Amino acid sequence: MTVRTVVTVGAGQVAAGAARTLRRRGFDGRIVLLGDEPHAPYQRPPLSKEFLAGREAAESLSLFTPRWLDANDIDIRTGVTVRRIDTTTGAVEFDGGSVAADAVILATGGRPRTIESTGPRPDLVHYLRTLDDALALAPRLVPGSRLIVVGGGFIGLEIAATARALGVEVTVVEQSANLLGSVLGRQVGSYCAELHRRNGIDLRTGTGVVTVTTSDRGVRIVTTTGDTIEADAAVVGIGIVPDTEAAAASGLSVDNGIVVDEHGRTSIPNIYAAGDVANRFSPRAGRHIRVEHFDNANRQSAVVADTIVGRTALSDDPHWFWSDQYDTNIQFAGTPAGTTDFVFRGDVETGEFSVFYLAGDTLTAAFAMDRGEDIMAARELLGRQVDPTRLADEDTDLWEMYEEVEPA
Repeated sequence: MTVRTVVTVGAGQVAAGAARTLRRRGFDGRIVLLGDEPHAPYQRPPLSKEFLAGREAAESLSLFTPRWLDANDIDIRTGVTVRRIDTTTGAVEFDGGSVAADAVILATGGRPRTIESTGPRPDLVHYLRTLDDALALAPRLVPGSRLIVVGGGFIGLEIAATARALGVEVTVVEQSANLLGSVLGRQVGSYCAELHRRNGIDLRTGTGVVTVTTSDRGVRIVTTTGDTIEADAAVVGIGIVPDTEAAAASGLSVDNGIVVDEHGRTSIPNIYAAGDVANRFSPRAGRHIRVEHFDNANRQSAVVADTIVGRTALSDDPHWFWSDQYDTNIQFAGTPAGTTDFVFRGDVETGEFSVFYLAGDTLTAAFAMDRGEDIMAARELLGRQVDPTRLADEDTDLWEMYEEVEPA
């Protein structure tokens, strides 16, 4: 079938990446982006950092320049909630109308997991997923105010770091005993915890939330340890739920997201999914995985666009993500599963170091604080047998190691 119209359900990073790739590949048909927010496509990563801190304006977040849009003829429709796709006719149906499509990309992302609160001021309990969320939270972050962050994942920690830098008194409540332990492993997660404690965060791990109560005076949280924490506002960052409602209503296979193959194809021809919502089959892992990171959304949007135009591109690289907290850049690549040993490079005391995860003598993951070059080299070394002594030696050129070793 000749594809003349591509419609994305969602107008974020995946939609923008797919539109760009389609045009680069010479696709000259119609491209329609349907977003349920009132804003044109924008970057989300700065929301918890530069934008929330007031260092970037909303206009700077745009994923498209006016010049590029004029040259590439992209139809962007905001404030559109898609209900389903008619898989017989290809019509993408939304409140008040529909648009016919030859190929559909589901890029619906996810919705924040919520916690129940009682009291007259639910507006004091914030979530941060959208630009409007950030606009609502920013005025709360004034010097001397108090903020509770529920959830010690990367989004919660970025908000905590931003708020602390603005002079806010911050308490972070994390139910797991080890900060970021499920992502980085217990030992490495402890270094992130120490970073926040050094910067004045009241960090409480192994602590869950029992009740959240709001009043005109602020927010009161009672924890599983029996403590009561009071603040002017709270932010909840406990993950997202993949937004699969339109997919399920269209008859697509849904299981912890929209189930797709390695090329982003769903269970119904000419319908694709990518980004946070996609539970993609990974040939490398031998199973379906769902990844909630900017880099994954970017790469998979290109894979889906390539598939639509008949190319057989595949992106199945190990996970890679980064986070800026205070003046520290944190990066991680790979997976900690199966780790038997750690190799350190640099100086933990100064906060500039890397940690290499080994399963036997095979490199499986790497973590770094303010050593991004180490991560770039480690991404190429993942899956290869390495000499731990050379990894630890600062005089060793990691890129030379890549040239010398073969994949395991």
